[in-house]
Amino acid sequence: MKKITILLLLCIGIQAVTAQQKTYGIYFPKRDRQTKCNYFLQAFQQKPKEIRFGIKTEGNNLYFEINDKRWLDQLFKKTGDGIAVDVVSKKRYSCNQLVADTQIRGTLLPPVYAMQLKRKLKKARQNNYRVWVGKIPENLKEEDLEFNILFLQNKSLCQYYNIYNLQAYAWDLLDMGVYLDSLTYKNQKITTVQEKIVTKYKTLKFTIPFEKNKAEYKPEDIKPMYDSLRLTNFNIKTIEIKAYASVEGSVERNIKLQEQRATSIANSLQSFQQPSIATTVSSSENWVEFLNDIKNTSFATLIPLSKKETKAKLVGSLAQQIEPILKHHRKAVVTLSLEKKDKYKKLTVEELVNRFNTAIQSDDIAEATAIQNSILAKVRETLSPDALTQMNIPKQKKYITLLTKNSMVKYLMNISQTLIVQNELLALEKLDPKNKRIQYNLAVLKFIIWRNKAGKINKEKFKKEIIALKNVGIPQVLIDRMLVNYHIIKAQEDLQSRKYDEKDESVEFILDTYENFPLSNYDYLSLAQFLTYYSNIYDAIEVLEDKVKEITVDEDLLFYYLNLTLTNRDLVKTAAYKTTVLNAINMNPKRFCAIFNPSLEGGVTFQLLENIELRVLYCESCTQQP
Repeated sequence: MKKITILLLLCIGIQAVTAQQKTYGIYFPKRDRQTKCNYFLQAFQQKPKEIRFGIKTEGNNLYFEINDKRWLDQLFKKTGDGIAVDVVSKKRYSCNQLVADTQIRGTLLPPVYAMQLKRKLKKARQNNYRVWVGKIPENLKEEDLEFNILFLQNKSLCQYYNIYNLQAYAWDLLDMGVYLDSLTYKNQKITTVQEKIVTKYKTLKFTIPFEKNKAEYKPEDIKPMYDSLRLTNFNIKTIEIKAYASVEGSVERNIKLQEQRATSIANSLQSFQQPSIATTVSSSENWVEFLNDIKNTSFATLIPLSKKETKAKLVGSLAQQIEPILKHHRKAVVTLSLEKKDKYKKLTVEELVNRFNTAIQSDDIAEATAIQNSILAKVRETLSPDALTQMNIPKQKKYITLLTKNSMVKYLMNISQTLIVQNELLALEKLDPKNKRIQYNLAVLKFIIWRNKAGKINKEKFKKEIIALKNVGIPQVLIDRMLVNYHIIKAQEDLQSRKYDEKDESVEFILDTYENFPLSNYDYLSLAQFLTYYSNIYDAIEVLEDKVKEITVDEDLLFYYLNLTLTNRDLVKTAAYKTTVLNAINMNPKRFCAIFNPSLEGGVTFQLLENIELRVLYCESCTQQP
């Protein structure tokens, strides 16, 4: 798992205060809020979205922490301006009781006012500042807690902030690939630590239907897959099988049946080659397509029901009536990643190098290319580049592709070789100045150098070089992808220099351009995380919203989308959103339930359970209820 960083996001909410709660003389405005909170409201409206703040704990002590001291100094003008903390316990959301509609959700601590806030504000980690704002009450120390912030102007409540925690993956540039024989991408997956570099030659995807209560598939249903494999010159690299059961009946029975179905497919595919193929299998009930398919039918009355209530209805005559819909939901989606067959696979690296050098001496470039590909595959697997130095390739234009591939593989294996590989390509460029592979690869290397601050980059000149790649035959879709990456790095630099307007222009370009080219799941998450990092939350949601409608959506993408949207009360009420949540529960119920852990302990926030729709799904699906 890539190192996870924590991004604190803020959600505003105002309700009615409890009569019994001690309020320390705080005034709760109603119709006069505009008057009582005039300069506070203006300060929050004009607050740069890059400013972040929250509550940190050390033992029983609570600290208010912020990343911009100047904004805080400008906010607190009068002696009655300050902060109070509302300590909220998860017990408030017990599934066997109603949640009271109150403004103060827990125990309110005494306010800390402007003089103390400014005088005791100290430098904390990195560029953050913090000040002590209270202690956890003795009677709450053993409970699951969260800490909301009341911002006070002249002792009047002007903003009530519920802080929630969004787990954020370290975002990356969009994968540009490199040119070897053809464009070769990193096969990056969202949750891995170190990514192997492979060439994704081909991917095949098939959907195999199953009959009710049967684990066997019909021969005619799997024949297209068999025919494709027989006709291709590829081996199966990996198999991914996602098996789906229709929603009626026992969950345990449905999952067991789907696992049997998936296993039968995997065993059949394994018969095509040796050794065994790396296979991943997942099984779940198909709530996504069920809820989507009954939307405009007489069965739409089932949509608001819980899963348990829906299953109770799907018996007898109703089950027979709805069977024409359900029969389409029993299936397996099989994705095969293929790699080209290697006729030299059984030879050692030493044998291959000898054959390669012989082919070069005979000027048989086609044979040399095939052997080189086999060598490079072995080199990448062993992470040992020694064989490359034993390959005798003349520095001539006709061997330029062979020379370029050997250089770029060193970069793919070890990013620290970037500057060395760049010098090698610059030397090759003199042999073939208009070679598109060399020009494209040089641009990729320059991105790495810029991103890692390994050398000086003239941004305007580099941008012109990217655009000029069209003159050597690079497709516009690849140029657009590079331009998005250009603005990703530029936005980061502009933010650090507090050039907010220029940063926003880069973000706007990215939003206008990213749909011009295909994105992998890894790219989607990187792009959404980039936008979230720069507080463009709604744009990040828009990037993902079409992807999460797919039943085969990547799990990390789906849960990231949930983290971005769970606080949107209007969206959560919709039937489409319920479908999305049920898909997440089916994929990984433990992970779904963890969303409602305390925000300082890895959850988003248990205060999401203020929402009745989420409470119903949580109490129905999570075994460890509050």
